[in-house]
Amino acid sequence: VELREKIAELKRFTQDSDMDLSSEITKLEARLERLEEDIYTNLKAWDRVQIARHPNRPTTLDYIEHLFTDFFECHGDRYFGDDEAIVGGIAKFRGLPVTVIGQQRGKDTKENIRRNFGMPHPEGYRKALRLMKQ
Repeated sequence: VELREKIAELKRFTQDSDMDLSSEITKLEARLERLEEDIYTNLKAWDRVQIARHPNRPTTLDYIEHLFTDFFECHGDRYFGDDEAIVGGIAKFRGLPVTVIGQQRGKDTKENIRRNFGMPHPEGYRKALRLMKQ
């Protein structure tokens, strides 16, 4: 975290002044990449579980927001109801219409309960199947 902050600070400083620190920034970015690689290649099983459960980890809606445009969410399975653990709909990816389907967990306890902790009910699977067939 400190190294990322230092890189960002150097980039801001370079933009504000006439000094060229691009070689220093490149070295720091390479060092950060090596550190991250060392950390993530030597993880124990429990460390991997903790990373997977991290509350700030991106969710399906985060990916949809950053990758797609014109997302229109479809609700319900047309039989029983809507399962909020499955998010799906129609969007555009680089201008092409696509169907997007994913599991969605909550970012806090209240949302986790509403979305059943990301565990779909049968109506969620039916909703996903309906979206795949359209």
